[in-house]
Amino acid sequence: MILFPGGSTVGRTLPKEAFYKHLSVKPNLKEKFITDIRRITVENSLTENTLHLKPGTEVIEILVLGIDLKKQPVDERIFEYIARQNKHHILFWLRFEGQGQLALYLNKFYKTSWQPLEALQLETKGFTLDEVWNGYVEQIALHEEPEHSIKEVPVTYRLRRQEEISKLNRRIEQLEKAARSEKQPKKKFEMAMQVQKLKQDLDEL
Repeated sequence: MILFPGGSTVGRTLPKEAFYKHLSVKPNLKEKFITDIRRITVENSLTENTLHLKPGTEVIEILVLGIDLKKQPVDERIFEYIARQNKHHILFWLRFEGQGQLALYLNKFYKTSWQPLEALQLETKGFTLDEVWNGYVEQIALHEEPEHSIKEVPVTYRLRRQEEISKLNRRIEQLEKAARSEKQPKKKFEMAMQVQKLKQDLDEL
C-alpha cells in the first residue's frame, strides 16, 4: 500500500469539467474525460512544509492525483493533457477494480505495471523536493534500467539512454525476424552484420 505523510493529505475531489471547461480541448479528448474517468481526487500535496524538507531548485509542489477509471484500457492522452496544463509536478495514481498503477508525464507518459492496490509500492526519499521527484521518476520511468547503470548521472540523461536502448532493441528484433525469413544469402548476411553493429552500439550504452 502507498503511504504519504499525514500532513500532506488533501482528499479533495475535483470535477472533471475543471480540466477542460475553460481550455481548448479537442472534442474527442473531452469525450474521453467523460467515458474513461470516474473520479479525480487530489490525494496529497507534497511540499517542503508537508514533507519537512530543505528547499529545492526546480520542484515547488508535487500533486498526487488519484484517478478512478471507468474502463480499461484508458486513453493516456488524458493524463498528458492534465500534466501539460498544470504548473505542478504530478504523480498519477490510477485505480481500476482493485488494481493500481503509478504514472507520470515527463516529455512522454511513463507508467508501472498494474498491481493489486495493497501491493503497489512507492518510496518517498530525498532531502529536497527535487530529490523526491527524481526518486519517483527512477521508480516509475526507470524501473527497466540495467542494474549496473550509474545512478549519479542526471535522470534526464538516463531517460534518454533508456529510450535509445529500447529503440535499438526494437530494431534488432525487427532485423533478426526479417533475416530468419530472408531467402537470399547476401541480404541475410547484410542483415546479420547490421544486427552485430547494433548490438555493439547497445553494449556501449
